[in-house]
Amino acid sequence: MALSNRERVGRTLEALREGLGPFIVREYRTVYTQRGYVNEMGTALASPGYPGLPQAAWSDEQALLAALDTHACLHLMWRRWNEVCQEKLGHVGRSYVSEMIEARNTWAHQGAFSNDEAYRIADTAARLLRMVSAAQEAAYVDEIAKDLLRLRFEAEAEKARKEAAAQPIATVTTLAGLQPWRAVVQPHPDVASGRYIQAEFAADLAQVMAGTAEREYQDPQEFFRRTYLTEGLLALLVTGIQRLTAQGGEPVVQLQTAFGGGKTHSMLALYHICGGQLKPSDFAGGERLAAQIGSVDLPETNIAVLVGTALDPARPREYPDVTVHTLWGELAYQLGGAAAYQMVEQADQKGVSPGSNTLSELLFKFGPCLIIIDELVAYARNLYGVDRLPAGSFESIMTFMQSLTEAVKRTAESMLLISLPESDIEIGGEAGRVVLKTLSNVVGRIEAVWKPVTATESFEIVRRRLFASDVDYAARDVVVNAFGDMYRNAASEFPAGVAERDYLERMRAAYPIHPELFDRLYQDWSTLERFQRTRGVLRLMAAVIHQLWA
Repeated sequence: MALSNRERVGRTLEALREGLGPFIVREYRTVYTQRGYVNEMGTALASPGYPGLPQAAWSDEQALLAALDTHACLHLMWRRWNEVCQEKLGHVGRSYVSEMIEARNTWAHQGAFSNDEAYRIADTAARLLRMVSAAQEAAYVDEIAKDLLRLRFEAEAEKARKEAAAQPIATVTTLAGLQPWRAVVQPHPDVASGRYIQAEFAADLAQVMAGTAEREYQDPQEFFRRTYLTEGLLALLVTGIQRLTAQGGEPVVQLQTAFGGGKTHSMLALYHICGGQLKPSDFAGGERLAAQIGSVDLPETNIAVLVGTALDPARPREYPDVTVHTLWGELAYQLGGAAAYQMVEQADQKGVSPGSNTLSELLFKFGPCLIIIDELVAYARNLYGVDRLPAGSFESIMTFMQSLTEAVKRTAESMLLISLPESDIEIGGEAGRVVLKTLSNVVGRIEAVWKPVTATESFEIVRRRLFASDVDYAARDVVVNAFGDMYRNAASEFPAGVAERDYLERMRAAYPIHPELFDRLYQDWSTLERFQRTRGVLRLMAAVIHQLWA
């Protein structure tokens, strides 16, 4: 029997309770000490109708967690926000908690939820869960969100079919000799069909590692078929190949851009290049890469990918042959399985960082090694000021990063690629800023190999992701030239410069999307909260193209 939206919201709220509970208890204990934290939680929850925490909660943490429902968890955060949560979650986290309180109240009072409302709740809940490193619960809620997107797509597809059947034959108003855009270029099948609404254009390293990502991210050839090699991305791939084949290259590269600036996509590109399944001749732009690396073959490397939002510092990871507690344990196991893990086993079990010599031996023995670290700030800020977690302490994480960068620099065929955020959405509160500052000092900033995307490159990135590669260029140029004639013949009715050669070249690069629309999306919409620059533009334009195509 199909679930109702109310039932989906209920499951989302239950996952929220399970994920927030351990974080709340941990933070209250840190702020109010071992002796007083349970009493402070009871005081924060006090109200005329509240029966109080059970007696067992004072001596048994599991009993305490069992006594906290979703309402209690959210209000424990909200009513002591400045004291308990502000440092790690910041104003962005506070807005998420406020939204979840409202959603929980609507649910508790038997309110109804539309598909869009239920999706928004699931999306916000997953974001909040990732902020507290509740990776399993976040993944569960993500699945609920995907199911809601699928239902929305099916409803929109049915609506489009009905509207198309009811519409009269349109009168052709195109100038004689000009082809409509659908005759010049076609959308990718997933955009034309509306499947984009499920994929969301979200590059996720953790899903790729788990083998559960969409094909466009999971399959190396499909990934590069839809990826435009910008100057910055090309430089990153070149330095990575050089480094991992002992031909030079930078040992440590930090990627830092605003929210949605392409960090994860760039990391995934290097991941696939080093996976042993590609040759430069397999993808568009590969000849540019081959020209810069010369006769060197693409490397086959051991790869470790550490995604902070997919790792829970309070929950060890179980593998068939080992149990991993820390980042260094995870790193070693991914590079070489149980044999590599043995080299850091004691350090992993004690939560103490191994030294740079041990890590150098590890990288040398299991090299060439590519190490990709994403969302580390989100992971490390939840260790800030907290003791006795399986993952070790905040200080041990910072020591590990220092040792790792030193070890990578010593080992000729190893490379560390790490992303650091710029936006408050990703940084969180003051703890996130402390983590970011510390990591920036430890890692250093090597930015020369990775340049921001230019406006023209943005056009090509979006165009290649949305449209197939087969284009009737002659028909496209006729259309663009007709626009140029119109702009010149009615110059007073259009902005200055649109009839110039440079602007017409932009029209060709962006076709069939008008450059003016790109400008408004990138300059205006990208300032909105949650509007991730490239991904946001892709999602919006995919929706528009799907509706026009249908």
